[in-house]
Amino acid sequence: MRIAEIHRTTNETDIHVRLNLDGSGAHEIATGVGFLDHMLTHVAVHGLFDLAVTARGDLHIDSHHTIEDCALVLGQALDQALGDRKGIARMGAAYVPMDEALALVALDLSGRPYNVFEAAWHTPVIGQFPTSLIGHFFESLAVMGRMNLHARVLYGRDDHHQAEALFKALGRALDAATQIDQRRGGSVPSTKGTLT
Repeated sequence: MRIAEIHRTTNETDIHVRLNLDGSGAHEIATGVGFLDHMLTHVAVHGLFDLAVTARGDLHIDSHHTIEDCALVLGQALDQALGDRKGIARMGAAYVPMDEALALVALDLSGRPYNVFEAAWHTPVIGQFPTSLIGHFFESLAVMGRMNLHARVLYGRDDHHQAEALFKALGRALDAATQIDQRRGGSVPSTKGTLT
């Protein structure tokens, strides 16, 4: 079973994540940041992951620590659930439209963290989620998930639509990359025999 459960507590946040890569999209998400809940729901539903996230953070200050730490813990859970990464497809990509917006996410579960993020935002915040932190979420996820993650909003006018397209694309790309390819016979998907 490719399941991971991570509990991380700091002076700023207390976060619990449970992730099943071979799920059906079932989700229970309560971070205290409504728009983050909405985006993580898209990752679960469109990635067909079973995902439970609870977070208590210092929202009396702002939402930064909660958003950042949720990404870090989700990345840890993804890395743990993948185990040795043998037999996985490894790479995945998805274009997702949301009304007038179009986003692309391409990723490689190579074990080597790297992030490229390109998006132009029209407003400083969506709900309690500063648009400046969307790129930071992707970067934090890439580092702790040990993946090469490229994300780009190609165009759009509405920030909600742009962000939604990005997170849906993230879910679909992760779904493709985490799939077990039976043709590999459980081998490491690399010409050098290792992913690190």
